[in-house]
Amino acid sequence: MSGVVRYRTESGTVLGWLSGTSSVLPLREQTWAELFGSGRPTPDVEEQPVECAELLCPVDRPGKVLCAGINYASHKSENPAAVLPQVPFFFSKLPSAVIGPGQAVPKPRPDTQLDYEVELAVVIGRRARMLTPADALGAVWGYTVMNDVSARDIQFTDSQITLGKGCDGFCPLGPCVVPAAEVPDPQNLIVSSYVNGEQRQRESTANMLFGVADLLAYASRYITLEVGDVITTGTPAGVGCFMQPQRWLEPGDLVEVQVDGIGRLSNPVVAGW
Repeated sequence: MSGVVRYRTESGTVLGWLSGTSSVLPLREQTWAELFGSGRPTPDVEEQPVECAELLCPVDRPGKVLCAGINYASHKSENPAAVLPQVPFFFSKLPSAVIGPGQAVPKPRPDTQLDYEVELAVVIGRRARMLTPADALGAVWGYTVMNDVSARDIQFTDSQITLGKGCDGFCPLGPCVVPAAEVPDPQNLIVSSYVNGEQRQRESTANMLFGVADLLAYASRYITLEVGDVITTGTPAGVGCFMQPQRWLEPGDLVEVQVDGIGRLSNPVVAGW
């Protein structure tokens, strides 16, 4: 795993480069400028073991998080009520829902039907409108991993998707953003999820109904994509809601979502807010 991370130091938060699993390095000046413009300096930090750093969400308060729903046929198959979309379907998560690696996912009430979904997430690198599938990947700065945490009891009450998926802590992102140049084909990755070490989901992004380029092109017809926006790409079969019997997340559980070649994002579940 390698890519851009945010981590905490005594003097504040710093962007760094995670190389393999061994060290955090300063960002190249060019990369910093690509992310934030030329007005901010390159962080002046020494190399240090990643184990000594507190990793934060690599995308600090994205302006918007657009999530693709029902984008794997297997997820549609396990959900009899879902309709196979003819065009991409999107909903939003709120920026206040975003948390980083190791941060706790809250279970708001004891009876909340808390669920997980692994998703490949795209970080936008330039302002973009009216993209075509042919040029859409040129707007991607990099890729990360998202856990689309959901309160199913809220989500399925009168289609309250925003409330059911936008609660505080319901959008873990990380552990890093791998630059697009290091992901030559986003449709050739394996996504998987684990609860307390038990694998729940595993599928190739090749099986998306709409690939990354098609999702970005469709969304940008109607919404201007800005630097730092996050677009997610749907989840495959294996979520707790559609198991027999249903298997909800409980306080004390450890949820891990992974995209091979990008990394594994781990978050514990806790009671309340």
